[in-house]
Amino acid sequence: MLTDYFLNHGFSFFGSGWTQFAGGFFISFMIMLLFGRAFINAMRTAQKKGQPISENVPETHRQKAGTPTMGGILIIIAILVASLMFMPLSNPTGWIALSALVMFGALGFVDDYKKVTSQSHKASNGLSPLTRLLVEGVFVVILAYLINKTMPPYIPEYSLAIGAGIILPLGLLYYVFAYFMICGGANATNITDGLDGMLAKLYMPVLVVLVVALYGATRIGFMDTVMFLPMASGLYAVLGAAFGAILGFLWYNSKPASIFMGDVGSLALGGFMGTVAMLLKSEIIMGIAAGMMVLILLSSFIQTMYFKATRKITGTGRRVFLRAPLHHHFEELGWPETKIVERFFIISILFSGLALVLLKFA
Repeated sequence: MLTDYFLNHGFSFFGSGWTQFAGGFFISFMIMLLFGRAFINAMRTAQKKGQPISENVPETHRQKAGTPTMGGILIIIAILVASLMFMPLSNPTGWIALSALVMFGALGFVDDYKKVTSQSHKASNGLSPLTRLLVEGVFVVILAYLINKTMPPYIPEYSLAIGAGIILPLGLLYYVFAYFMICGGANATNITDGLDGMLAKLYMPVLVVLVVALYGATRIGFMDTVMFLPMASGLYAVLGAAFGAILGFLWYNSKPASIFMGDVGSLALGGFMGTVAMLLKSEIIMGIAAGMMVLILLSSFIQTMYFKATRKITGTGRRVFLRAPLHHHFEELGWPETKIVERFFIISILFSGLALVLLKFA
């Protein structure tokens, strides 16, 4: 709104993507700081007992009982308000990214609501995995169709770009690819959100890579490995708002957490991340940048599949890790929570650094 208003009144400064990025960052960060404590108190009053602690986590997590959840609601509000203030409203890319945020956030809200109201300690006390995957599939079909419509005419429809020189037409397989990208991102962030401050810290380096990819996609000649995507300029304010909201949430979520993000936040941020990567034709780069989250997701998948396979073959299920996902394995080994978070954060930075190198030179 502000961007369109000032541009219409001759202030060309607001046409700069970095102005929009900075404005989105500042507003969302201030919303988190100024309203965070009041929101936490409201959630504590509304939820009473807070998020139930799952039976599938280490015993040390019992001390977190009573901590309110659904902090992702404020994250989504902050991103929406800041984005709408500074993004060009006529550009569809910002709207598509925000749609992904709201869609997956709504799904996460239903999941959180079931957990809080049931107060069950079973790991399956939210929506069933099948229900979630089916609903996510509907979201992906809508988002993938809209993403494809934003691509310039020199990029074939329903295609995958590997750098700027290799374009693979996928046809209807584009929707399958989108499912793995967007739903994979949503479920990776959802599983990663298991320790105080961890998802926020692992998410920020990935955002840095997406911002650099955005700059390359909107500047001819800056990066030979990135497709020129003029419509992507609508994402500057949105990514700035996401960065500010995550940083502001970390203020309250760092150990000991005053509030948890909940599925409403983790699913929203994951769906948003995958959608933005597809809007930028940087899916492979994002997969590398999010390598730490991918490893956490894979650890859970490997544990489940190995347990089921060995139970079928031998009658007794066996495990690869002491406990899955990966961060709980290290907790069982006796690592302090803060050490796990900081070391995973370092690895996330390394993955993102590798992604930046490939983004520039591959």
